[in-house]
This record gives sequence, C-alpha cells and structure tokens, in this order.
Amino acid sequence: MKTIAVAGAAGFIGSNLCERLLKEGSAVIGIDNFASSSRKNIDFLSEFGNFSFLEHNVQEPLEIKENVSQLYNCASPASPVDFAKIPIEILMTNSLGIKNLLDFCLEKKARFLQTSTSEVYGDPLVHPQKESYFGNVNPIGERACYDESKRFAEALIMSYRRKYNLEVRIARIFNTYGPRMRKDDGRVVPTFIGQALSNKPITVFGKGKQTRSFCFVSDQVDGLVKLMNSGFAGPVNIGNPVEITMIELAEKIISLSGSKSEIVFRPLLHSDDPRKRKPDISLAKEKLGWAPEVPWQEGIKKTIAWFREN
Repeated sequence: MKTIAVAGAAGFIGSNLCERLLKEGSAVIGIDNFASSSRKNIDFLSEFGNFSFLEHNVQEPLEIKENVSQLYNCASPASPVDFAKIPIEILMTNSLGIKNLLDFCLEKKARFLQTSTSEVYGDPLVHPQKESYFGNVNPIGERACYDESKRFAEALIMSYRRKYNLEVRIARIFNTYGPRMRKDDGRVVPTFIGQALSNKPITVFGKGKQTRSFCFVSDQVDGLVKLMNSGFAGPVNIGNPVEITMIELAEKIISLSGSKSEIVFRPLLHSDDPRKRKPDISLAKEKLGWAPEVPWQEGIKKTIAWFREN
C-alpha cells in the first residue's frame, strides 16, 4: 500500500483527489489548515480506514513520520474573492509553502506534484494556450498574488529538479467545476448555479462573450493521477478544450435547473480577468494518454444536483 500525502485535502479538488486515491487502495494523509476549505469536504473520508488527517499550515515545515512516496500539492486559495481578502497568505503559501513541501519531499525521497494553473498564462495573447507560451501577466494587479505566486512556484519546483534531481510533476489546471465547490467563491459556475436555484437574476458581465473551458472534477483528478504516475515532469495542461461563452453557460444552467431566472448584463469590470481561455491538450494526450470524458452539459447537471442537495 502506497502512502500518499495531499496538501489542501479539504479543498474542492483536494477532497475529490483524496477520495479517488483511497478508492484505489492507497493510504492517504490529508493536510489542510482550512484557510479557504471546509472540514465537511473530508468528514466522509473517515469511513476509509486508510485515511488520516493533519491540520497544518504549509507555511510551516512539514513533519510526518510515515514513509510518504508521493505528495500532491493542492494547497492554495484559488477563488477570486480570496485575492482581495488574503493576498499575502496566497503569496506565502505559493512560495514559502512550496519550499517547505519540496524540502519534505527531498527528505522522504517522495515525488512531488504541483497543481499549477492556467492563470500563469494571464490574459493570453495566444489562443489556445500551449505549455510553451510564457504568458501575459500583470505583476502588480489584484490577481497577481495568485498568478505570480504560481509562476514563482513553477520556477522553484524546476530549480529543485535541476539542483537536487527531485522527482517533480507540474499540472497547469484550467477551470475545474463539480461537487464540493464553495458556493460563495466568486467563480462563475457556483455563482450562476446559486443564482439560478434561487431564481435570482443571473449576472453576466459585458456582453457575455468571454470564454472559459470547463473541466469536470473527476476528469481533472484523473489527469493529475496519470501525470503523477507518468515519467513526464511537465508542465502539462490538464483541462477541457471545449470553449464556451458566459452567455452560453448562463442559458444552459437556467435550462438544466428549470430556473425562472433572467439574465441581466452588468458593465465589464476593469481587471486582469482573461477574456479567452482554452487549453491545448496535445501534450497531455501524447505523454499521459489523457483527455476529458465528461461532456460539460452532463457535468453541469451533476453540479446542479450537488448544490441542490447541499
């Protein structure tokens, strides 16, 4: 039985990842400080006899007595509402926190996987985005606490690989959605679903022509697991290349939820929020044999059902 650590275990992606690893028979040590996550996301994991939990802030050195062979790092607030509230914490989690986790993996001779982000591409001038694109990021904007700290984390990780020959993997994940998302996290899917289920107006900014490419969480987790167990360091895009506009998303959520909501348009906010986003996943297909399988309409149905129940 492999012992695998998951930092950020109580978050949206982290909790789904823990569940997948436990079902596969691994022993999992979840790590979280609940800065932007919920204990409810992992309460059910106690049903698995091979799950244990450590409440810990990765900004402090990590000590675990077990012989950990792999560490997945999902530990970073990632919601737009967090960027204004806890920017320093985000910056430190993705710098000092990364160093602490890398040092732990060096000590344990464990393989390290970083959940990086499509935000490293910023508001891209290249479409779709390939891993070879260096990005268009505002280093002093409100989103920079996340964008730039994730870029720094990639640089630090690759430096550990070159200097210490540490086994590392970097996944650049694109917009992920599904069960266990925070209702109030400011991202478009839970915002639209929350408004639709309450029959409130769905607020679309600008003309709703901005695009995103949404990947259902089970597909995302599958990509992370395949990357971790591959011989490829990355970075590699893990996302769904099906690109949809915000107006399409709003209309589909209204339809699938049976909502009486109407769409209302608000002036486009002046920010560094990307106007278009679509991953090129050629590398993931080639190196990992991975591609998403859940159609976005089906994933939205499942997500709506989860929000209704919770």
